Amino acid sequence: MALDYPLIWAFILAIGVMMYVLLDGFDLGVGMLTTQARSDEERNMMTSTIEPVWDGNETWLIIGGGGLFAAFPTAYAIVMPAFYLPVLLMLAALIFRGVAFEFRHKAVRPLTKRFWNSAFAGGSFAAAFSQGIMLGGMVQGIAVEDGAYAGGALDWLTPFTLLTGVSVAVGYILLGACWLVLKTEGEMFVRARRWALMALAGVSFCFFAVSLATLSLDSSIGDRWGFSMQHIDFATLLPLLPVPFLGLVLCIWLARDLWMVPGPNSAPDWRPFLLAAGIFLTGYFGIGISLYPYIVPFELTVWDAAAHERALGLMLVGAVIMLPIILIYTAYVYSLFWGKVKPGDGYHA
Repeated sequence: MALDYPLIWAFILAIGVMMYVLLDGFDLGVGMLTTQARSDEERNMMTSTIEPVWDGNETWLIIGGGGLFAAFPTAYAIVMPAFYLPVLLMLAALIFRGVAFEFRHKAVRPLTKRFWNSAFAGGSFAAAFSQGIMLGGMVQGIAVEDGAYAGGALDWLTPFTLLTGVSVAVGYILLGACWLVLKTEGEMFVRARRWALMALAGVSFCFFAVSLATLSLDSSIGDRWGFSMQHIDFATLLPLLPVPFLGLVLCIWLARDLWMVPGPNSAPDWRPFLLAAGIFLTGYFGIGISLYPYIVPFELTVWDAAAHERALGLMLVGAVIMLPIILIYTAYVYSLFWGKVKPGDGYHA
């Protein structure tokens, strides 16, 4: 039986994007939460929780972008012109954030230190917000004519994409707060639980608002779920209900864990982060259901935009070798730096 190379590469690309969202999402969230630190010592403790892993997390962004370019060149040629400005904003924010991560430790003057601390937090928010903008732009659709982008430079800027931009930033804050619950103790641990509860409330509202807004964008999305403002097709909806229902259960479970008073009978510290990641995964599967099999909604499917099968097959050999290596290395790094961060840990000039 012949392999369906475009579908395999779509799956690889989906894994790369998912891994980036989960891994770089929490360190962007921690970056945004540094604005809530009460002292440089607290801020340093927060950044020390991501210091060993934050740059490695961005490897998955390269895999996602490189995979789109190599495996789906037609889609890449359409998507990039559609989102030039958000992509440039994201890349500039990630670069500026990386510079600020190092320079904030070298700053001596209070004004300079405040500048680099603000740059780190601001770069984290700008990167998260621009990713949400691009997600919203993909969901609302891209103007395509004769296999090329046919829209304007600001087609991505709509109320819906602004909503998705804020939603992704709030979601990353939830991941970041739950990561701090996992990695810190004492007062920071207690405050991180409070931040996670507030972020969870924001995520719940944003998911509901985005879901309603999505139904007004394209009738085909509602048809996939068997749901519209006029009717409900239970035959289509019921088999898909486990996805949003699981998301709701995970939200309630996470809220319960965060609400419990820390103690011997409370939830283990690792569970909030795992539950937050599960909430993201349910949302990710929901987007997949809404858009599949389109890679450029709602114009090109994964088969329409794929490279030649021989090229995909050759690249697949490299992916089969490299992806396990990256996964093993990532798991090793996280296991190596497992455990709680103590005050004074982290960067030392």
